[in-house]
Amino acid sequence: MLIRIDADSSRPLFEQVASSVRGDILAGRLGPGDRLPTAREVAEALEINLHTVLRAYQQLRDERLIDLRRGRGAVVAASAAPLAELAGDIADLVRRASSLGISPTTLAAIITETDS
Repeated sequence: MLIRIDADSSRPLFEQVASSVRGDILAGRLGPGDRLPTAREVAEALEINLHTVLRAYQQLRDERLIDLRRGRGAVVAASAAPLAELAGDIADLVRRASSLGISPTTLAAIITETDS
């Protein structure tokens, strides 16, 4: 597993870490039961603050994509399995929206509003 960040990006680092893990789940590179690197390992490898990684992991926990357990670390949750199943549908939706001239930002806003 390779967590990617862009130090020059305007997006907060914790969001980039969470997005990278989320992307690996979506792509099927991570599945339920897979163990994530410890927050300390990620922080050291990326040369970022430990609390930044912990915040990313907490966000993923709040999204029910990972489980955090003392002594066990971070593990991809069983509830993350449907995300990988949706990957094809999501790609189709993004392509369809693009063909209609709908920007990714607008598509995300539409999806967010639909959820409300």
